[in-house]
Amino acid sequence: MVRLYAHGVAVQEQGCSAFGCVPSLVENMKIDFAPIDVPLQRRLQTATVLQWVYSFLGLAPTCIFLFFYLLFTRYWLISVLYFVWWFIDYDTPGRGGRRVPLLCGLKLWGYMRDYFPIKLVKTADLDPRHNYVFGFHPHGVLVAGAFANFCTYATGFRQLFPGLTSYMLMLPLWFRAPFFRDYIMCAGLIPSNKESASYPLSQMGVGNAVVIAVGGAPEALDAHPGSYNVMLAKRKGFIKMAMENGAHLVPVFSFGENEVFDQVENPRGTWLRWLQERLQSIMGISLPLFHARGIFQYSFGLMPYRKSINTVVGRPIRVERNVKPTAEELDALHQQYMDDLSTLFEEHKGNYGVDKDTHLIFV
Repeated sequence: MVRLYAHGVAVQEQGCSAFGCVPSLVENMKIDFAPIDVPLQRRLQTATVLQWVYSFLGLAPTCIFLFFYLLFTRYWLISVLYFVWWFIDYDTPGRGGRRVPLLCGLKLWGYMRDYFPIKLVKTADLDPRHNYVFGFHPHGVLVAGAFANFCTYATGFRQLFPGLTSYMLMLPLWFRAPFFRDYIMCAGLIPSNKESASYPLSQMGVGNAVVIAVGGAPEALDAHPGSYNVMLAKRKGFIKMAMENGAHLVPVFSFGENEVFDQVENPRGTWLRWLQERLQSIMGISLPLFHARGIFQYSFGLMPYRKSINTVVGRPIRVERNVKPTAEELDALHQQYMDDLSTLFEEHKGNYGVDKDTHLIFV
């Protein structure tokens, strides 16, 4: 017996043989298609997020392929001239990058903001006469909240924190991709090595905020809905950088960051987690097996769910410049940072649907 359903296909086979009754092969393969009359605004939101997901996952390989492909066509001069430009411009990412305000302020980023939606929440004023290190938690799968809040103007960073300019850190690997490096620099992204991260804090005056997804690529492997594991217990490099440059520390927690994608279960100790961590140690990037919804249907795909992300910027921790901090001084400030992050989480979790018995777990 076979049954067909309007929104998908459910196959049900029943019968008996020498081996007994054959169970149904597929009890319910149901695809939830998007309705035809979706408003134009929502379609524009989906299209904007689609290009953002592609930029994050596929644009760099595409640019690398294009660079080498052009060398074997009559347009080879484009790649040659770009290579000359690349050689001249090689140090720019490590010297604050090259933000293009026009790109950061494009209307399309407002569509991305409204897709989830994403909101930036301020809890205290930040004096633009100082520099800051923002610790962003959790990383999530694709750091959607960090990008929307600190690489675009869509959520009002400039209005909430007048006089501050944000610089978000990204793996240095991506700044070696031709064409792609220029695109990400336009959004205020800079390499995450120590020299590049310190440059806005030491060489560009005041009013600069360096944004660090502290958990980095390894934390993406813990980005499961309902998970509040924060990879911070042994991460002290950003604390030391703040001390060496006299930059105030600001804890940031993004509620909902882990909710926009599902991920294949990969507990520590399983073969999958071992393989993911091994590949991460070799390549520098993590490979979470994530999924969510599609473009024209809601059942599967790599598009994030429409779930709200609320990024709460905490109160600053005053840091005095200390070029050579002792281990005790570093540990003390690190502990204060963890305490303040935990307090920030506890104060705001009730506003965003987190159970009162849920607490941050530092790993």
